[in-house]
Amino acid sequence: MLAATFSAALVGVSAELVRVEADVSFGLPAFTIVGLPDASVRESRDRVRSAIRSSGLDFPPHRITVNLSPADLRKAGSSFDLPIALAVLAASGQLRPESMARAVILGELALDGRALACRGVLPATLASRAADSTLVVVPRDNVPEARLVPGVDVRGATTLRDAIRALLEPDVVSPPRAPSAGPVDGPDLADVQGQALARRALEIAAAGQHNLLFSGPPGAGKSMLARRLPGLLPPWTFEQALEATAVHSAAGLVPPGGGLLAARPFRAPHHTVSTAALIGGGPQPRPGEVSLAHHGVLLLDELPEFERRTLDVLRQPLEEGVVHLARATRSVTFPAGFMLVAAMNPCPCGYLGHPRRACRCRPGEPERYTARVSGPLLDRIDLVVQVPPVEPSALTGPTTGSDASAVVRDRVLAARGRQASRQAGPNSALAGPELNRLRRRPETAPLLANAMSRLDLSARAADRLLRVARTIADLDGTDEIGRHHLAEALQFRPC
Repeated sequence: MLAATFSAALVGVSAELVRVEADVSFGLPAFTIVGLPDASVRESRDRVRSAIRSSGLDFPPHRITVNLSPADLRKAGSSFDLPIALAVLAASGQLRPESMARAVILGELALDGRALACRGVLPATLASRAADSTLVVVPRDNVPEARLVPGVDVRGATTLRDAIRALLEPDVVSPPRAPSAGPVDGPDLADVQGQALARRALEIAAAGQHNLLFSGPPGAGKSMLARRLPGLLPPWTFEQALEATAVHSAAGLVPPGGGLLAARPFRAPHHTVSTAALIGGGPQPRPGEVSLAHHGVLLLDELPEFERRTLDVLRQPLEEGVVHLARATRSVTFPAGFMLVAAMNPCPCGYLGHPRRACRCRPGEPERYTARVSGPLLDRIDLVVQVPPVEPSALTGPTTGSDASAVVRDRVLAARGRQASRQAGPNSALAGPELNRLRRRPETAPLLANAMSRLDLSARAADRLLRVARTIADLDGTDEIGRHHLAEALQFRPC
C-alpha cells in the first residue's frame, strides 16, 4: 500500500517542500530510504522502527521503501523522522492516508516515541503557506515558532501518538504578537563618561544605519561604546523580526519553546572566527555571523586581529546586504542586512599617539598592523572615530550629565521618522536620483569637490559622506543638508 505526506528541506535560510512517500509491500523485511538522503536521514530508519514499537503500534514486517521527492534535492537533518513514521503507519493501514495527504510534518523522534524539537521549523512553515498547505504538525516545543506565520493551522505533538491525534484534532491557535517599543534594555549610554565625539558618532550611526569604526588605545572605552549601540536602534517591525527569526531557526538557534526574537540580534564573534563561520557555508550551507546579525548589529572587536582574508569577505554583504554562496550542486543566498561596528588599536602595543604613554612598537610595525584592514573594506565604513584615552578627572570627578540611551533613542526615532516619510529605507541605502541631487547642491558641491581632491576620496566614499551628512541634517530636523552638515561628516572619514 502507498501513502504520502509532506515535509521540508532547508536550502540556506529558506525551505523547499519534500513529498514523503512510503510503500509497504510483501517481501523480505527491509527498510530503504531513497531520494538523496544524508547520513542523519538514513539513520532515521532505526529511530522510526524503535519509536513505532515503543508507542504500542505495529511496525510492518515487510519490505518498506520510503522516497523523498524531489530526488535531486539533498535532504539533511532529523526533521524527517516524524513524517517518515506517519507515512509508514499510513501505508501499513494503521492511519488513514487522506488525513495526512496535504499536511506538512516535521520532527525528530526519540527511541521511546517522543517528538523532539528540530531546526528550520519557521522557514518550513513559510514554505508550507506559500504552497497552500495550511496544516502543519510539529513537535510541541516548536509550536510557538511555527505559529509566527499567520494563516497556517499549526498543531503540536509530544509523542508519535500525539502526532496521529493532531492530524485529526486542531489545537487552539494564539496569534503572534508584534514587537513593541518598550524601555531600552542592556547597557546604557549614560554610563560612558567623556568621549563626546564617539557618543555623537554612535547617535549618527544609529540614526542612519551607518557602519562605524572606533580606533584608540586600550581602555579608552571602544568596546563599551560599541555595546551600547543596540540600545539606540528603533524597534523593529514584525516582518523584520520574522526574517531574523527565520535565519536563527535555520541555524538551529531558536531554543525549544522559543518564538519571535525579542530584540535585534547582536553578534560579537571572536577574532579567531573562520571565514565560513563569519560569512556562512559548509557542505549543507548554514548562515554565518553576518546573517545571524540580520536587522541587528555585528561587532568586530580587535579588528586587525582577524584574518585579512576573513575580513575581506565582508565587502559584498556590506555593499549589497546579502551573501551569495555558490557550491557545485546548489547556490544559496543568505540575508545580511546588518550594521557593522568595529574597534581596533592604532598599533600592536596599542599606545601609538597616546598623550601619556610611549609606543613600544618597532619601526614599521604600526603600518603593517593597520594594513591588515584593507583599503576596500575601510572604504565601506561610513564613520571612523579616534577615541582618546579617558582623562582621570572624567572618571573621578562629578558626572557630566550625559544623555541616557532612551534620550538619544528618541532623537534617533525622530530622524528615522523623517527618513521613512521621505524614502523607502534608511539613509545608508540612499542611491540613484536622490544621491545625485545631494551631490550637485550648490551649497555643498564646492566643499565636496574640494574634499574629494584633498583627501583623495573614491566615488563610493563620497557617496557615503553624503549619506552621513543627510543623517546629520535629519538629526537637526532640516530637509536639506548644509555646509556644516557636510563638514561634520568629513571629520568622520578615515585619513
